[in-house]
Amino acid sequence: MTDKTLVFDMDGTIADLYGVEGWLDMLRGSNPTPYEVAEPLYDMEILNAILTIFRGMGWRIVVTTWLSMGSTPEYDHMVRNAKLDWLDKVGFVYDEIHLVKYGTTKANCTRHHGGYQVLIDDNEKIRKGWTLGDTIDPTEHLFEKLLDLLV
Repeated sequence: MTDKTLVFDMDGTIADLYGVEGWLDMLRGSNPTPYEVAEPLYDMEILNAILTIFRGMGWRIVVTTWLSMGSTPEYDHMVRNAKLDWLDKVGFVYDEIHLVKYGTTKANCTRHHGGYQVLIDDNEKIRKGWTLGDTIDPTEHLFEKLLDLLV
């Protein structure tokens, strides 16, 4: 078992949810479409190649993403399926996934792994609350910052 983990958020980090026209109204209306049609924020071929290198060096790749705010169990089910389908569609490389209620402390999902963990999340508040290692702001040179971890 590895003692190094990359923890990726999805919305606004690897999936351009906020770039989907009408995304907020759709989510408020329990419509999962934005999660299904969001474009990747990065060239997924390059990102997946980088993540494959990490995995080859013993790193665990985890996705920890929130469900919609104030959602119902039925909508949570639709969002979970949409997010899993999206990751499959773009071929995102990961070992473990946590699709959790909005507002869940993300560190609680991977704390049991211990070791050094790096959170990649577009939300500054979440990054500032991360206590398991380091963080990366994916809006600023994600590929370079990931590659810096390998040296």
